[in-house]
Amino acid sequence: MTDAPIPAPVRALVLVCTLKPSPTDSSAQLVGEQVLAQLEDNGATGEIVRVVDHDVRFGVTTDEGDGDAWPDIRARMLASDILVVATPIWLGQPSSVCKMVLERLDAELGETDDQGRMLTQGKVAVVAVVGNEDGAHHVVAECLQALNDTGFSIPSLAATYWVGEAMQATDYRDVEPTPEKTASTTAVAATNAVHLARLLKAAPYPPQ
Repeated sequence: MTDAPIPAPVRALVLVCTLKPSPTDSSAQLVGEQVLAQLEDNGATGEIVRVVDHDVRFGVTTDEGDGDAWPDIRARMLASDILVVATPIWLGQPSSVCKMVLERLDAELGETDDQGRMLTQGKVAVVAVVGNEDGAHHVVAECLQALNDTGFSIPSLAATYWVGEAMQATDYRDVEPTPEKTASTTAVAATNAVHLARLLKAAPYPPQ
């Protein structure tokens, strides 16, 4: 009888792109925590970084100098197999913090290994979106396109979201219990992300 193979270890980094610094309550933080919990249920480990708590500079390089906090966050991202971007919707768009993160990831276009592959290739991306206004599909589309452009692989059903009733004040963190459809979508996104991450670890992209 052959023993079943041990699944490859998978690590995740969740970047929470709320505009609110800690310890302020944040719906984006909550959905990021829920995604990470589902990733952990699938055997991954990981951590959450609330980007606004760190002095990340605007720019499109890997290090903007003068105390820029992005190099440390980038190192955590490069040590991970899955990147989760959790963002609120503002004016129908990803938050400004989310856009800054995507702009910083643009630097990965010029960072390659000795086989010509971007250092982000082989990593998987998932997006989580919350808001009390319309725009979830638009935000998901913007983020996933940018993440794919910068080397990340997108699994099937790679996003989860919740939007409240239009022109009302209810936030995701105010909804109890978590809506079943959002919870089940989060679970599927996490399952597929871990599955794809393990496949890519076992069979990396070819030299380029």
